[in-house]
Amino acid sequence: MNYTTYLFDFDYTLADSSRGIVTCFRNVLTRHGYTEVTDDDIKRTIGKTLEASFSILTGMTDAGQLAGFKAEYRKEADTHMTVNTMLFPETKSVLTTLKDSGARIGIISTKYRFRIKELLDQHFPADFMEIIVGGEDVKAAKPSPEGLLLAIKRLHVSKAETLYIGDSTVDAETAQAAGIDFAGITHGVTTVKELEKYPHRKIMSTLEELPTIQEEHSSYSRLKNSSCR
Repeated sequence: MNYTTYLFDFDYTLADSSRGIVTCFRNVLTRHGYTEVTDDDIKRTIGKTLEASFSILTGMTDAGQLAGFKAEYRKEADTHMTVNTMLFPETKSVLTTLKDSGARIGIISTKYRFRIKELLDQHFPADFMEIIVGGEDVKAAKPSPEGLLLAIKRLHVSKAETLYIGDSTVDAETAQAAGIDFAGITHGVTTVKELEKYPHRKIMSTLEELPTIQEEHSSYSRLKNSSCR
């Protein structure tokens, strides 16, 4: 079976929002005296929930204080996030090619859905994405498979025809938990070696490699089916 559905992570997969994320974290952390945290420390938490990220960066575990940090971050993001987020150079052409070929495409992210749409609406028609599942749409954040499973249910597609593409080990864990094929992309700070520890169809340096995954998948499926005869 060919892939008919491509579901993507957002940050460091389709777009580079690291400048905005670092700015928002930096402003909140500095306000509370956490001045030793580096930009790389912050970038390593991209893809996790805000509460988890702040806990990692500060050592804080109190739920009330972490919720306060999250609220401050959201206010910072209203000003700094979208203006400091850019699609990767190949994102628009790759997504358009997939769409034109009849594939269904969507996004599963811990980022808020409205924040994702703020950027996408600058580049694509309003109905371009089949589905966007953001952090506000699930009870359990990645690596829980809830978001992925919700998407394939709403799209009425099978796991076998779905590929999830992401940049982090959290994304790899999410796909594994959902029972969905995974492709890694090294746009972010996670290395090939780190991603290769998880089941995957391919680890890519650019989204332009997606068509080769489809070809490899089709060849694998034909070989598997012929060996069963």
